[in-house]
Amino acid sequence: MKNLILIRHAKSSWDAPVHDKERVLAQRGVRDAHLVAQNITNFLPKANLIWSSTAKRASETAIIFAQIQSWPIESILFKDDLYTFDASKLEKAIKSCDNSYENVILFGHNEAITEFVNKFGDIFIDNVPTAGFVSISFDVTSWSDLGKGKTNKILFPRDLKYD
Repeated sequence: MKNLILIRHAKSSWDAPVHDKERVLAQRGVRDAHLVAQNITNFLPKANLIWSSTAKRASETAIIFAQIQSWPIESILFKDDLYTFDASKLEKAIKSCDNSYENVILFGHNEAITEFVNKFGDIFIDNVPTAGFVSISFDVTSWSDLGKGKTNKILFPRDLKYD
């Protein structure tokens, strides 16, 4: 059994004139990342491989989750190939995971995440929003054999906000 948790980076700021990869989190993004991270503890496997895109907004989101979940920051592997908006490139990265890991938590980007969860999960999601959390399990022993899985948990910031 393989378990994959995909988390889209939290809302980023467009205020500073920087390259896309250097955009930081907006205040709303920081709040939403904290909100989701504080409400997923029961849906996380005990031992994890944690991957993050090298984009600043994704790495900042991963660090917020790590701090709240008490994961060592140095346990996060920052991978350039996760800085992608292409679902086929995301799929290739995931399928290359070492099979000794049963559980992977991945911080990445849209459109890649939404397209991936719709291809491999069993619940259609129109759009995984910023700071969105989707957990999918696969009845396989090898990451390279991923096929249709079971979507176990979907949690978006809007599910946790009470206006």
